[in-house]
Amino acid sequence: MGIQIDVVVGYPVNDEVERVLGLAEAVGEPVTVTFLWEGREEAERAVLVPAATLALWEHWAPTAYPMSGAGDENRAVAEEPELAHPAEFGTFTLFRRRAGGRTAVARKGVVVAELLDPDEAHWLEEKARNVRQGFMDPKQKAAFEEFLARQASLDEQ
Repeated sequence: MGIQIDVVVGYPVNDEVERVLGLAEAVGEPVTVTFLWEGREEAERAVLVPAATLALWEHWAPTAYPMSGAGDENRAVAEEPELAHPAEFGTFTLFRRRAGGRTAVARKGVVVAELLDPDEAHWLEEKARNVRQGFMDPKQKAAFEEFLARQASLDEQ
């Protein structure tokens, strides 16, 4: 999916986050990022989805991403995300949502992208593509039906 980047984030002096966010905005495609936060042993993977792309996916996806899946029974009890102040990286500010695990990315008060769990991003992209490919506007549907009506039946071939 999109571009893959590994970035080491040194809060708050490192501007790598700002560069990655700028890249996602410039290409207009999802960017898979691995954050290696200072002071943490475990890397955090996320997909940075530009706001317009996410809006398109959510428009076409028929339902919301299921928050609990088949593999969740082995997970420990879901922990309540901690409330934190927005994190600023250069011109960008990250707002982590307590519900759903998404992080909104804003610049000058405007959300320009969101960080999503890789599974959620993949699910949304797939659902949106499947629904969009099955959709025909009325004129296109009428033209297609007319085309099919002109085709010889299997018996006539």
